[in-house]
Amino acid sequence: MPNDPPVKRYRRDDLSDSESVEDQYVPYVPVKERKKMQLLKVGRIVQLTAEAAAGTAKSSSENEHDEDGGEEVWGRKFNISLLDQHTELKKIAEARKISAVEKQLKEEEKILESVAEKKALMGVAELAKGIQYEDPIKTSWKPPRYILAMPESKRASIREKSRILVEGEDVPPPILSFRDMKFHQGILNGLQKKGISKPTPIQVQGIPTVLAGRDLIGIAFTGSGKTLVFVLPIIMFCLEQEVSLPFVKNEGPYGLIICPSRELAKQTHDIIQFYCKQIQSSGMPEIRSCLAIGGLPVTEAMEQIQKGIHIMVATPGRLMDMLDKKMVTLNICRYLCMDEADRMIDMGFEEDVRTIFSFFKGQRQTLLFSATMPKKIQNFARSALVKPVTINVGRAGAASLNVTQEVEYVKQEAKIVYLLECLQKTAPPVLIFAEKKQDVDAIHEYLLLKGVEAVAIHGGKDQEERSRAVEAFRKQEKDVLVATDVASKGLDFPNVQHVINYDMPDDVENYVHRIGRTGRSIGSKGLATTFVNKTTEQSVLLDLKHLLIEARQKVPPFLAELCSETEKYLDLGDSHGCSYCGGLGHRITECPKLEAVQSKQVSNIGRRDYLSNTAADY
Repeated sequence: MPNDPPVKRYRRDDLSDSESVEDQYVPYVPVKERKKMQLLKVGRIVQLTAEAAAGTAKSSSENEHDEDGGEEVWGRKFNISLLDQHTELKKIAEARKISAVEKQLKEEEKILESVAEKKALMGVAELAKGIQYEDPIKTSWKPPRYILAMPESKRASIREKSRILVEGEDVPPPILSFRDMKFHQGILNGLQKKGISKPTPIQVQGIPTVLAGRDLIGIAFTGSGKTLVFVLPIIMFCLEQEVSLPFVKNEGPYGLIICPSRELAKQTHDIIQFYCKQIQSSGMPEIRSCLAIGGLPVTEAMEQIQKGIHIMVATPGRLMDMLDKKMVTLNICRYLCMDEADRMIDMGFEEDVRTIFSFFKGQRQTLLFSATMPKKIQNFARSALVKPVTINVGRAGAASLNVTQEVEYVKQEAKIVYLLECLQKTAPPVLIFAEKKQDVDAIHEYLLLKGVEAVAIHGGKDQEERSRAVEAFRKQEKDVLVATDVASKGLDFPNVQHVINYDMPDDVENYVHRIGRTGRSIGSKGLATTFVNKTTEQSVLLDLKHLLIEARQKVPPFLAELCSETEKYLDLGDSHGCSYCGGLGHRITECPKLEAVQSKQVSNIGRRDYLSNTAADY
């Protein structure tokens, strides 16, 4: 109630409170004991000697137990020397570091698995009917008896000497001469005319593999002779077909080669025509081929197709168009080669390739070639192959060791003027690469004003102009070719002395292809100069730094200072580089290419493509 008097507090209550405090009082601890307890609590120098004597597994499990609140005692050991204590501490630190590395690698595996293409690279009909081919195509070719009798140890030593790495079941033996590969005399005459006396490492293992009918993933540095690995066997197969049963009108092709760029397709077609003419001049039937690329009239290809063709070289867009309009069929096609396969998939031709596969009426021999093929593409491509053999000469994506790489810091506004100084480094011919079409035009105009004999190509120019420029440069009528990346994939220009990268490409794989235009023939050396500045992405510079280190090139100080976050905290040993794009300077957790792809996918969610509907309707 409000009128009640206030409750008084008596001393007796206070006393009882104090008594309760006394009951809880902790006895006095001597100074010596307190110091010892403090050392035990704060020191934590090493574990007990018993734990050090135990195995590593036991040690790690006891560590975990201790962290979870176990009764493991830590403290200064008076009977162990400081050196031994230091060694023990280092072991513990290393164990923790290894567990951090394992954690990082597991995380990367999860990311790669999540971004891995779930849709197989196969035709729609094959997927729908569940058709799976178990055995490779059989051919009539067999290696010479003495090579068949060669022991596996001898084969392994040949591969080791040529630095050839192979994966797969029942890999055919390597053969060290074109004559032993049982090529027709016409082909041997053609090789002699081209000055090719013996096969390169990729040809030593690759040609016997293709002749044996095996599916193949071929990876070798630029300028290593990959084109002949698929061109010579296809000519031999077509010759065999023509001799046994001649091709009639509108029949064919028997072999199909797909290239990502028009220039590369034309170059491949020219090589095929050269060897076909050599065979015909030695008294054998004509092997007909056709070129189907954008920018050329379809009528030219149709004239050849109506006669019956053995080999077709095409770009994906034009081939799709011709297949859709039933101008050509793949009913008897048994040989498919995709040159620069990873570039084709990266350039967005993946769905086109899958659609092209749907036009095949039976099993085919599939060959994929490139200088840069990350693990992601290799795993994806295997879905289309039957018991494939993977041949690797050097690391996928590694730069050619015949090229001296120089990286220079040049301000954006000073680049075009500095070009003239760079052109003085070597004699012509010189290739200049730029990312943008307008930069190519600006450089071309500037060089012409300065009296330099230059030509230019990019995707904005018509095909006739592009072909004319490439031929003038190839015949060395012009000293300089200025180009975008359309000229970086697979094109072979004789005796290019110098490649200048006006800007560093966004993708280090493009850089590898660009600098591979020089130092191509055996024994020749080339020079590559690259301009970088603050506009260049740090992730690309890190990839470039590690590429230079791998190729034992001089690393400029401004590049040497760069260090990625993963490098700072984790030493991942030999397991370096990105498993998604193949860049050496970052991990998949920091991959800018993967990030860009994911951002693009997110931005496209929920959008209706009205334009494509109207285009299809009309």
